[in-house]
Amino acid sequence: MNRKESFGLRTVRKKIIMISKIAGIILIVSYIVSTGLPIDPDISLWIWLCFVTVLVLVLDYLMDRYISKPVSELSRAAHEMAQLDFSSPCKIHTKDELGELGGNLNKMAENLQQTFASLEDANLKLEQDVEQKKRLLDERRELVDHLSHEMKTPLGVIRAYAEGLQDERDEEKRQRYTEVIITETERMSRLITTLLDLSALENGAALLRPERFDFVAFLEIVAGRLLLDTPEADFVLQYELPEHPVYVSADKSRMEQVLDNLIVNAKRNVHPGGILKLSLEENEGKLDFSIFNQGPPIPQESLSKIWTKFYRDRNSRYSGSGLGLAIVAQILSMQDLSYGAANQPEGVVFYFSIPSIE
Repeated sequence: MNRKESFGLRTVRKKIIMISKIAGIILIVSYIVSTGLPIDPDISLWIWLCFVTVLVLVLDYLMDRYISKPVSELSRAAHEMAQLDFSSPCKIHTKDELGELGGNLNKMAENLQQTFASLEDANLKLEQDVEQKKRLLDERRELVDHLSHEMKTPLGVIRAYAEGLQDERDEEKRQRYTEVIITETERMSRLITTLLDLSALENGAALLRPERFDFVAFLEIVAGRLLLDTPEADFVLQYELPEHPVYVSADKSRMEQVLDNLIVNAKRNVHPGGILKLSLEENEGKLDFSIFNQGPPIPQESLSKIWTKFYRDRNSRYSGSGLGLAIVAQILSMQDLSYGAANQPEGVVFYFSIPSIE
């Protein structure tokens, strides 16, 4: 302890001792002075009593300022902190034990507040993790249910033809049975691959990788591969495309999946000899894609359901395996692109919009 601290008023004890000593000295001196005055002793006594009263009031003020108020403030702050209310810190700024205690209370409150905030973040993360695990568990259960349902038919066909293959002696029939088994096996393989791809998109395991490319040339390549030079084609192809490049930023491979599914869907449902029309229009910084096929309308109650995986409507030809349009919806939604389907007087149109860039 240095000389300055030993003579300073750094502690409550020193303040009380100093105040009591000064008060005692003042009291003695005032008594001596008052009794020594050349006046009536009774008047001298009353003067001294008045001085003592003033001295007591001053002492009361000093004790209240340096002792009572800091202790009350400490009690208030400690009570609020005990109720986990850290909004009002302790307001003591004296350079003594009480000020040090108030500062420590404030530091403790700040540390507790940070700890509670960390706990809340940890609890929130834990809740999110639990919710995500529950969601993944539900998705896995749903995946198993769908797979078991979808596999019943091809597995039944494979088993029936495999049993027939064992007893069949006719080589031509054996060849036909083998082809059916291979076809059903490939169908199951495609179904499983598509379903796993959709699940990966839904749970975030598959990420999008946007890139800049010319959407007009891209559409011409994809549509040409699916619609031109196909011997089984029985439709009239029409198209309206910009005659200059229009660039977009998107995941190219995923957008190819979108176009594949929409084009194949329209091709599958166009009337024999009907019109299948591709359209790509520039509209205020966007490219509006649409594909129209002359064919049966989609029941009105099914228009919003056809994008759901494994949705089937026996009155609708637009359900397929229930995965193609679900993948389209998932990919477009992940890129915040609007899409939809609508009935028109002679058929159905599927559409989506994508922003164009320089």
